[in-house]
Amino acid sequence: MKKLVAASFAFLIVLCFLSACGSSTTSENANDKIRITATIGQIADITNHIGGEHVEVESLMGPGVDPHLYKASQGDIQKLMDADIVFYNGLHLEGKMDEVFEKISKGKPAIPAAESIPDNQLLGNKENPGLHDPHVWFSIPRWMFVVDTVEKELSKFQPDLAEEFKKNAESYKQELKELDEYAREQVETIPKESRVLVTAHDAFQYFGEEYGVEVMGLQGLSTDSEYGLKDVQELVNALTERNIKAVFVESSISEKSINAVVEGAKEKGHEVSIGGELYSDAMGEAGTEEGTYAGMFRHNIDTIVSSLK
Repeated sequence: MKKLVAASFAFLIVLCFLSACGSSTTSENANDKIRITATIGQIADITNHIGGEHVEVESLMGPGVDPHLYKASQGDIQKLMDADIVFYNGLHLEGKMDEVFEKISKGKPAIPAAESIPDNQLLGNKENPGLHDPHVWFSIPRWMFVVDTVEKELSKFQPDLAEEFKKNAESYKQELKELDEYAREQVETIPKESRVLVTAHDAFQYFGEEYGVEVMGLQGLSTDSEYGLKDVQELVNALTERNIKAVFVESSISEKSINAVVEGAKEKGHEVSIGGELYSDAMGEAGTEEGTYAGMFRHNIDTIVSSLK
């Protein structure tokens, strides 16, 4: 009960802070760069590519951060308030921040960028039938809708730069098309019976549907969901019966859960190895290849293919 009261009080402080900061939405100097705050690195990468020298981008969630469980700090709230535009994924990926975004949107553009993807291209959520799977960046064709949304919103905010934003967006989408082709070519080199991706949580369904890989996850779509002995046993049985030899850890999730599966298989006489680390909800360190969307995606493809071949 004390924890509940404390959490409620903390959230009231956040709301009061938002209200006190007012609803100033534009840069104090018109010639300043457009100040953008994005929640996840994947969206920050888009805004940097499209905005170029005209934007200054802050990403709230860095390497190894799980957006499902993320709670905004007072510093994060300040970054949101200082921004001219806020971009977030939406589809309840940043579930603990939904009320913050609702409040922010009353004073400035706060764009749930992935919600621009047509409903008929979104996958369902087995745990919550009324919701969608938010991990849309693992399908490059779907992710391009998000690129278009960012371009549109930046152009709306700074119309005199619209042509430049459009040119940058087209260049970025060409890069993504080439990456999409690379992914399809590489997956084709894996024997069909070996195209099974086993991970800690169910973040790769879009990847599986787009590139023809069967996906199994120990936890549900959100790492906030619980898993138990029954879930571990079911996955162990699947690995053993189908002679699957590799499972993968994720950079933003503890290895504890997937290690339980490896140990469970070992107890049944089936050896399973860790095929490598994948980037699921977070990208790599800034300044590295994996710290970009394209570099992260290519790393995942190369890791999956080298293990499953």
